[in-house]
Amino acid sequence: MRTTFHPQLALVAYWGYVPRGRLRLDVSVHNRTDVEAVLRRSPYLRGRGSWTPQNCAAQHRVALIIPYRDRTEHLATLLHTLHPLLQRQRLEYRVYVVEQYGNDTFNKGVLMNAGAREALRDTDFHCFVFHDVDMIPEDDRNLYSCPLMPRHLSVAVDKFNYTLPYTLLVGGVFSIRLEHFLAVNGYSNLYWGWGGEDDDMAYRIKYRKLEILRPPETIARYSMIKHDHRPESPNAIRSALLRMAKKRSSRDGLNTVKYRVVWRHDHLAYTHLMVDIGQHHRWHFLNGQRLIINF
Repeated sequence: MRTTFHPQLALVAYWGYVPRGRLRLDVSVHNRTDVEAVLRRSPYLRGRGSWTPQNCAAQHRVALIIPYRDRTEHLATLLHTLHPLLQRQRLEYRVYVVEQYGNDTFNKGVLMNAGAREALRDTDFHCFVFHDVDMIPEDDRNLYSCPLMPRHLSVAVDKFNYTLPYTLLVGGVFSIRLEHFLAVNGYSNLYWGWGGEDDDMAYRIKYRKLEILRPPETIARYSMIKHDHRPESPNAIRSALLRMAKKRSSRDGLNTVKYRVVWRHDHLAYTHLMVDIGQHHRWHFLNGQRLIINF
């Protein structure tokens, strides 16, 4: 698998798209009410976090999926930045916030799979953008459109001094076409706690002989919002699961994800899904067989 920086990914690709370039981080909005007060002035926003350009035919229909728990201020800041950016890029899009129900260990992979499945119940999206809630884009020349190959958008993050920590990284902000997401069987459902699901996705891309595209570091810039929330516990068996990633990729992912939609609320700025994904078990099971102890 190759990872390739593509300068052409920064080019203006859509009629009427006039980028502003480097953006100023605005942390003055702190809740959904503030965001929606701003968005009410946005033409053609149809509610549910969806928008369609009226003066041209959008080339791409994008579902933006944000796995979420207890980050209200982060979500407000992100949405306040994202909606204008996506509209300037003339995308037809819808924002889904997928929140894990209850207080059990966080499972980001399950939430992203659940968000993708629920989005496809609404519309035939061309691609998904999976977006961490604390990653704020700094440059609107970084395109959120549907890529020819899986595309890692958050190449340069302030926390890492605007450099790529390692070549297989696809975490943070990641876009992938529907056909490629189906080919890799989505994300693994086995990574409870912090870390692993994004690296597992990189291995899935590698095994399917796909290429990871990256925009230049000069525009693929993000600020990671600092927070005081209690961090999720690290995944104790991350390394063991990654070693088995290829073996189980066809039997662990989008085709095996289990969840229940507790409720669904359509706000102006986003569609909010509260999802019950069950409890973190001591044992992982794969096709009825015990896989590995979670110590």
